[in-house]
Amino acid sequence: MFIVDILGNLMRIFYNLFHNYGLAILLFTLFSKIILLPISVWVQKNSIKMVKMQPSINRIKINYFGDKDKIAEEESILYHKEKYNAFASLIPLIIQIGLLLCLVEVINHPLTYLLNTPKETTQQLTNIMVEQRGSNPESSSLEIEVVKEIKKENQQNIFSTVENHEAIEEQVKNLNFNFLGFDLTWIAVVEQHLSIWVPILAGLSALFMCFAQNKINVLQQEQSNWNKYGMLIFSVGLSLYLGAFVPAGVALYWIYSNLFAVLQQWLLNLWINPKKYIDYKELETTNEELKALKEIKNKNKLTKEERKKAKNDYKRFFKVVNKHLVFYSESNGFYKYYKGIIEYLLKNTNIVIHYITSDYHDQIFDLEKENHQIKAYFIDEKRLITLMMKIDADVVVMTMPDLQTYHIKRSYLRKDIEYIYIPHGMDSLNMTMRTGSMNYFDTIYTTGPHQYDEAIKTNEYYHLNRKIIKWGYSLLDDMLSEYKKENKNKTKQILIAPSWQKDNIIDLCLSKILEKLKDKNYDCYIRPHPQEIRRKKDKFLQMQEEYKKYPNIHFELDFSKNSTVFNADLLITDWSGIAFEYAFTTKKPVVFIDTPMKVMNPEYKNIKVEPFNIWARKELGEIVKVEEINTIDQKIDYIINHYKEYQAKINKLTKESTYNLGISGKVGAEYIIETIQKKIEERRNEK
Repeated sequence: MFIVDILGNLMRIFYNLFHNYGLAILLFTLFSKIILLPISVWVQKNSIKMVKMQPSINRIKINYFGDKDKIAEEESILYHKEKYNAFASLIPLIIQIGLLLCLVEVINHPLTYLLNTPKETTQQLTNIMVEQRGSNPESSSLEIEVVKEIKKENQQNIFSTVENHEAIEEQVKNLNFNFLGFDLTWIAVVEQHLSIWVPILAGLSALFMCFAQNKINVLQQEQSNWNKYGMLIFSVGLSLYLGAFVPAGVALYWIYSNLFAVLQQWLLNLWINPKKYIDYKELETTNEELKALKEIKNKNKLTKEERKKAKNDYKRFFKVVNKHLVFYSESNGFYKYYKGIIEYLLKNTNIVIHYITSDYHDQIFDLEKENHQIKAYFIDEKRLITLMMKIDADVVVMTMPDLQTYHIKRSYLRKDIEYIYIPHGMDSLNMTMRTGSMNYFDTIYTTGPHQYDEAIKTNEYYHLNRKIIKWGYSLLDDMLSEYKKENKNKTKQILIAPSWQKDNIIDLCLSKILEKLKDKNYDCYIRPHPQEIRRKKDKFLQMQEEYKKYPNIHFELDFSKNSTVFNADLLITDWSGIAFEYAFTTKKPVVFIDTPMKVMNPEYKNIKVEPFNIWARKELGEIVKVEEINTIDQKIDYIINHYKEYQAKINKLTKESTYNLGISGKVGAEYIIETIQKKIEERRNEK
């Protein structure tokens, strides 16, 4: 082969410089790295380009999550735009394997390439080995066997019939295959003894190279663990094979090559520094978002019946054309936020309500049986991502924030959908929601002046054009109505309802509170936030078991009913919005445990409105510091005995802080009706 002949000539030149095969292989390896440097530079730039594009690729995967065809189409457009070659990273490996195979040929034929022995003479020598020593005529290392035979001392000369055999034998005996105590003609599985170190050293060099490349190679840094460990296993396995089954000279080349690869990568990073081109902050952000999507996809395994219903409901949803109104609910407990609006729509219009839920046991399926205007669909979280991207409706109503900034995206099929955000709390929308979590909604319903002011100022700060509606709070209206009918419990009850941010009551002091109350004449109900249950359900089941010996300690994990809220004589919470629902409904006070403030939006101070959560606490009850939790029983006794002092302040705050008390369902529904009518009229005018 032409390439093998070139490499053989190079090896002979390098050997003649030092007359040491190990140093010749070192020079050969270094020379090959220098010759291939332009390709390595190109690969470095291509790898940087790939990682530079990765945030955009992640955004494509996030925006079209679950839609493989669309993702492939968008990635192809991006690659073409950036002139990225997806196969460039394979070129060095292909070249390396090609060089390796050629070098195996060179090292297996020292007579041909190191001594430049004529082909006829070489053939005579190898034939004698086959006839006299019984060597395998198909063996690739026959020339090495000839060399070893000649180098043996006190051995009968079997090559005396070969022309110029004395000169050839002299040349062979002068060949220096020793390097650092190893004979580079050794094959470990044949020779054994010291040669066993050859595959070990080759494997260690590959291990070092893989670990180093995973740290400093710009592309490999971003590979998944599966790819990293897969490459490690391949490299180490190949190195062990080379060390065990081919001459030690080949293994030495591979060791050199692995070590030079690390050095070369380090130098390339100095020359073409990836940090100058890549936005690692954006890369980390998009990686986390994509990771969160995959976690959502993989968690909450469905039963066979649930999978079947989700699949059928997904198909059924898209069979319906000309949908006007869609509601989305994360779970059964969220219907209560829509209840007033939906009941008004059902009573006063013929609009079909398409209600998507991620809860197989959602009560909406019972309501669907009672009213033909409701079309309910169970869509698991995996399918939900794709469904939302392909949704076609006039209005989509959600209580879930982070539209477009998290895993749920606006439809890419229809750009004129009006997305309405319904708050599921009366507290600050600015401080307790993630930064920008409502920026992609078209309309924001607000519960009172504090939310309205925040929304208006947020529009101004971010230059948004969202519509802000003075709505009210349908859940509060329902709770007030139900509370009037509720049979009040004669025993004293305390409700403990924490938020779900880090360092909440459960994390910091729930056990201490229960220790103070377990022997009191109060029935204590612990009602964790739904998100806390989703994250730490096992913990609550364990706590239930731990406190079941105390008959006055109860854990409530069903959020569809309000009886414990109504019956409680006192609420203990931290920064949870339930404080306002409870106090405004029952006109009873709240004990706030002063845990670290729940700040989901670090930019909240840029909006010059003091959060309702901060100033309203002083009007609703008392604040207890975490370090003073041992006095909480005394504080509770005092508050319960001084109700009237708190009720007047709570009544006043309720009226001042809530829009449209008693009619928020009507107000919210009428805006939706008006919006749908406008969109229908617009389509008529377009025709």
